[in-house]
Amino acid sequence: VRMIYKLSFAIALCFSLCFDLSIAESYVLDDKIGLGRTFDGIGGLSGGGATSRLLVNYAEPYRSQILDYLFKPNFGASLQILKVEIGGDAQTTDGTEPSHMHYENDENFFRGYEWWLMREAKKRNPNITLIGLPWAFPGWVGHGKNWPYDFPDITASYVVSWILGAEQYHDLNIDYVGVCIQFNFLLRYTLDKSGLERVRIIASDNLWQPITYSLCVDQELADAVDVIGAHYPGTTTVIEALKTQKKLWSSEDYSTFNDEVGGGCWARILNQNYVNGLMTATISWNLVASYYEDLPFGRDGLMTAEEPWTGNYVVESPIWITAHTTQFSQPGWTYLQTVGHLVHGGSYVALTDSKGNLTVVIETMTHDHSVCIRPPLLPFNVTAQNVTFQLKGSFVSTIYDGSFTLSLDVDEVYTLTTISTGQKGTYPDPPASGPFPKVYFDDFNVANPSFSEAPDFADQTGVFEYYINLTDPGPHVFTLRQVVTQMPVTWATDADQTISVIGDYKWQNLTVMCDVFMETVKTGGVFIAVRVDKGGQSVRSAKGVFFWVFADGSYKVTNDLVGKTVLAEGLSGTRAYGWHTLTLTVEGEYATGLLNGYPLWKNAVVLGPKNGWAAIGTHSFELAQFDNFAVEVK
Repeated sequence: VRMIYKLSFAIALCFSLCFDLSIAESYVLDDKIGLGRTFDGIGGLSGGGATSRLLVNYAEPYRSQILDYLFKPNFGASLQILKVEIGGDAQTTDGTEPSHMHYENDENFFRGYEWWLMREAKKRNPNITLIGLPWAFPGWVGHGKNWPYDFPDITASYVVSWILGAEQYHDLNIDYVGVCIQFNFLLRYTLDKSGLERVRIIASDNLWQPITYSLCVDQELADAVDVIGAHYPGTTTVIEALKTQKKLWSSEDYSTFNDEVGGGCWARILNQNYVNGLMTATISWNLVASYYEDLPFGRDGLMTAEEPWTGNYVVESPIWITAHTTQFSQPGWTYLQTVGHLVHGGSYVALTDSKGNLTVVIETMTHDHSVCIRPPLLPFNVTAQNVTFQLKGSFVSTIYDGSFTLSLDVDEVYTLTTISTGQKGTYPDPPASGPFPKVYFDDFNVANPSFSEAPDFADQTGVFEYYINLTDPGPHVFTLRQVVTQMPVTWATDADQTISVIGDYKWQNLTVMCDVFMETVKTGGVFIAVRVDKGGQSVRSAKGVFFWVFADGSYKVTNDLVGKTVLAEGLSGTRAYGWHTLTLTVEGEYATGLLNGYPLWKNAVVLGPKNGWAAIGTHSFELAQFDNFAVEVK
């Protein structure tokens, strides 16, 4: 994707003198006939799930540089919207994010990293729009069912408590909240009763239907909903949505590998979501690809930051594609009615602040260089072309003779603007890319952690948090604890076991050691593992080498997380409420395990896979602690 980052109208005039004007299609930019819809912004989505997990572990100055590329006005992407997951203790694509209420009588508004991320975004752009959306809920919200709306008053109070916590503890005003269609009336009532009349509702943050039909026939519902949000709409809407006169947003879009084709996808939909579907905001899933790349949808972010251990990050092309719009138009500007498709392929939009400023964004993305991951893209043709834009209405005197001509090549983005403040921000190159350290140790001895999760661990089912064990006067005062005690309400395929992965997916031969502490008598169990081959939505089918010990005094070695393929088993003498040290070594086709430094089993034949992450976890949704985690790769 070739990008002409900023092109002033004065420079455009020079272009018009340099090309053959005899063959050029003509287009009109005119506000005299009235304006179009109000532009609401371009944004990124952190969550759905755990997509910013590794970002918080970056050292300075690299972490701040990444944040600047995302949020700092007139520097990089200059994002105008930040949407975050309201953590629900559940797997929601690439990991779990902790809830602010693990249990019904529990509230903690300092778990996870979304609070921090919103503060950092606001620090850089005080006008940024903040959105929260729950992908999942703690199990207690569903009262034993995998459905959060049988007790809608509980669910509404849960969501509103998160919004109130953002304001009370972090000075963050949440502007919008996304909800399911079944939930709008009660949520609106609960928001208003809580003094949150300013918070607006996006529904159903999924598909155009059935919400649009419901809004057309139900005035009470229509009064409760402010924005119709659709996911991956393919740049089109439905007639019923237009009839509602509501704001239309692509409230989750993109989700595409962030190479040059991904940049082309993003360029095409940013323009055509409005040209074809009158959508006035587009939000990228995800904000930044800051999770292990071998999890599902690796590198599907606006930029890549997946190596906090080196500090390496990559400013990918979608960052600059975004800047073509965000650095030269702001929420509150208005689209002209004179927008559309170019005769020889591509599209153009024009926006004004109604104070004399005008920005035009043109894209000429070809089919094969702009395919998004979803939905399927029908064939179309784009060829090089000359175009002439005639300025009319209040813009007629913006440029000499009221027109300009450009020669457009394929796979390019052009911005023509009266705004002069944009720039392509730069920092010195970050450190070189490198693998996860082959020797790693964490004793979790952090008295006042900045974040609730330990560095580099990526929870795939369950939530593993820093914990202060006040009952242990010995060496295990500071530990990592798995805290989710029942299956969450989730749309993804959470495992029946909890698991957190760490390290390099290419690891083959290594030793993992960890102290473990079970808190469930008789039925409790914990494991350490290597060569774990799956996470995210596929975590239930994860294979690897899993070394389990149980509170009933037994052990087991399995080739899978579910524990069906047993490689070895026997008596261990392990019990709950006592510390045990597990050591697992895998080399080639054989695995050996130590308990408290003594051999417990050896030379179990490993059936596969050949490589994968290291991991810790529990037999079920149960409390358990881990300490002194160590890895040594051969």
